[in-house]
Amino acid sequence: MFAVLDVVREQIVWPETSDDFVPYINYTVDMHRLGHFEQLLLLALVRLGDDTYGVPIKDEIQARTGRIVSPGAVYTALDRLEKRGLVRSRLGEPTPERGGKRKRAYSLTVKGSEAIAQAHAHIAEMARGLKPKLGTP
Repeated sequence: MFAVLDVVREQIVWPETSDDFVPYINYTVDMHRLGHFEQLLLLALVRLGDDTYGVPIKDEIQARTGRIVSPGAVYTALDRLEKRGLVRSRLGEPTPERGGKRKRAYSLTVKGSEAIAQAHAHIAEMARGLKPKLGTP
């Protein structure tokens, strides 16, 4: 898992009682972790583009990873990512094929794009030079 760190507040703390005590900086950090599946979802959205429905996202992950993905897992994780501001969604128009139901389309936000770019950079950096050791082409 990789973390996206947002420093919420930086505060210098000065001790009140001791002359030999050194001041320190107290950071309040808001940490958001991207799990493996969340990374796959964000990468699928990068690949598929804006206004992508859940089924093509699921299909993209399955096609590229060979991992069987349930629709419920996709929609639950997308909802979680939306609450964190990494994706946004909108409801499409009702269609007769769906019995008048509306599809929900997903798009990556700037924050989501930055988060997946950072996670990708970390993985690429860690993997650099490991092909011979991993036995991959």
